[in-house]
Amino acid sequence: MNETDEALAVRLAEAAGVILLGLREAGELTGKALGAAGDRDANAMLCRELRAARPDDAILSEEEKDSAARLSHSRVWIVDPLDGTREYGEGRSDWAVHVALAVDGVAAVGAVALPGLGLTLTSGTPLPLAPASRPPKMLVSRTRPAAEAVHVAERMGAELVAMGSAGAKAMAVVRGEADIYLHTGGQYEWDNCAPAAVAAAAGLHVSRADGSPIRYNNANPYLPDLLICRRELADEVLRLAASYRTDVAD
Repeated sequence: MNETDEALAVRLAEAAGVILLGLREAGELTGKALGAAGDRDANAMLCRELRAARPDDAILSEEEKDSAARLSHSRVWIVDPLDGTREYGEGRSDWAVHVALAVDGVAAVGAVALPGLGLTLTSGTPLPLAPASRPPKMLVSRTRPAAEAVHVAERMGAELVAMGSAGAKAMAVVRGEADIYLHTGGQYEWDNCAPAAVAAAAGLHVSRADGSPIRYNNANPYLPDLLICRRELADEVLRLAASYRTDVAD
């Protein structure tokens, strides 16, 4: 094993980005057809290379048929070949490639490529955090902002910033473009494992929306919610998110 897990994750995330940019620049496909082709081609490369480089590890990919056999593995690669298919198909830059390694349920290694921006962020070389925004900036979906996130933002006086894929939003917090990413609309493990690893390595708060830790390689890969934010804001965000859930329940 000459190549470290970190180097492997970065190499494959960037290679997938090259494939995706090449498909888009060829101009032969657009919209949903382009997204489907990108998912297919990037996934095929990622799974092929992971099996060659780490034959004893398991793989969980959005575009690959799942197998319960992964549950008996300590090391599981969790990948999303194209996070933000809509944005990719629309020619935008807010989409990503996720390559992560979960070890015993913890997001241990992550690389998030942002090919449209020419950037790759990794858990191995975390960026220094920029100063916080005043007022804080909170990321929401550009197509379906979650009511819980809007509730929290209103009470914190935070500025809402609409953005595409989960990876792009999480990396915007890492890069200092925003301060809070609260998602409560449902995701899957491949949507946030790599972003969670990168964000945690950068010193950000990473948890479920109730403050509990995120565990990976579950039998059901669905993950209802996620919070990535600056540590000094975490307690207030978690308190307001809990108050929203109480209000809704009442």
